[in-house]
Amino acid sequence: MARTEAGITSLQVSCVQMHWAKPIAFNLERTLHHIEGAAAAGSRVVLFPEASLTGYHFPNVLALTPKSVQAALDRTREAAARLGIWVIAGTLRQTPRRYLNLAHVIAPDGAITHEYAKVHMAGLDEKKHCRGGDKLSLFKIDGVACTLAICRDGRHPELYRIPAMAGAQILFHPSCSSDEVEAVAWKRVSGRAQQPAGPSTRMFHCVANTVGQTPDGKQTSSGGSFIREPNGLPLAEAGFYQEEMVTAVLDLSRADRAYALDSLERPAFLKKHWKAMIDDVRKRADIMPK
Repeated sequence: MARTEAGITSLQVSCVQMHWAKPIAFNLERTLHHIEGAAAAGSRVVLFPEASLTGYHFPNVLALTPKSVQAALDRTREAAARLGIWVIAGTLRQTPRRYLNLAHVIAPDGAITHEYAKVHMAGLDEKKHCRGGDKLSLFKIDGVACTLAICRDGRHPELYRIPAMAGAQILFHPSCSSDEVEAVAWKRVSGRAQQPAGPSTRMFHCVANTVGQTPDGKQTSSGGSFIREPNGLPLAEAGFYQEEMVTAVLDLSRADRAYALDSLERPAFLKKHWKAMIDDVRKRADIMPK
């Protein structure tokens, strides 16, 4: 991380690609391992996939107790504090009204400073057992405005475009693009699992996706995690099949949000509506999903 008198000018980020259908103990061990690795590499932020701690395989998730999920999250917070690094990790958290698919932003002191609940459900199990959140994500990492979208949310550009209008320079995008093998292969060919956000907003786009198969071999995940420039070009890319971590330095001067800001100004009749939405996003940003 570099600084000038005006503030931060660059930020090193790591994105971890992990298995999506393993037990929570396995997920926690790999999470702690990669937090260590990201800190050793000099990264200020490490992003994990969707539901990285609980996993996204619902037969496993439904057997978990809230206490075990909280314990894994607490261990992750302790690691962030011990190593002085920002960590973005995911859980599926049980509530009185079904589950929430959450991303937790953990500061270098171990505090959870922001939580975002996935808005758009995907897949039969998630639609059955989960409900969507009711806010957009807007938060700061070392003073840098950022936003979050979880997996399917990325197909709904208003979820990150309005935060870009509000100042977000980085989109963190935890994902689990799991499906039957034919659908996963098509996602890889067409690129529709995670479409770069930069070309329509001029912000950085950091994706941590999953790999691996379900225990019965019927589903897999597409991998291909990446960190992309505001122009859409890759700074780092992961493979399709293996667990790994990719790392890049973000030159924040390049994230000028130019296309999002152009939309804020023209056509003129929409300007008041955009501004009203930005105000609402800011008002709701610090509400913790329940």
